[in-house]
Amino acid sequence: MLVSIQLAESDFQILGCFPVISQLRPQIIQSKFVEQVRYQMKEGYQLVFLEVEKEAVAIAGFRIYNCLSSGRFLYIDDLVVDEFKRSHGYGQQLFQWLIEYARNHECKHLSLDSGVQRFAAHRFYLIQRMSITSHHFSIEL
Repeated sequence: MLVSIQLAESDFQILGCFPVISQLRPQIIQSKFVEQVRYQMKEGYQLVFLEVEKEAVAIAGFRIYNCLSSGRFLYIDDLVVDEFKRSHGYGQQLFQWLIEYARNHECKHLSLDSGVQRFAAHRFYLIQRMSITSHHFSIEL
């Protein structure tokens, strides 16, 4: 089984990520997906995918930030494994790739936010030795 992890750079690769990322972000419209990702890329967003036999099965969207409170860190905006391909270690492989990418880009840590209802995701993050370090607050405007 041929497994590879790579950054999505072409429109074809970006679009190939849509079927999986739409499982996490169902509000995204396929016809606008490439345009939205390209726009976010201007702001530092990157899309990485784990491919098995030429099919994207795990996707992560991330960016690197610098801030006064945390220094340089990699922030994961999106992380999802195809619901029909879970429990094969693909999420862990992609997560480890993100950790190495962060280290190679001199990040002090890696972080993400996760919806309070995503219990399976929380189990995964805790297994990956992540800590719950803060509460995230928001207000809809």
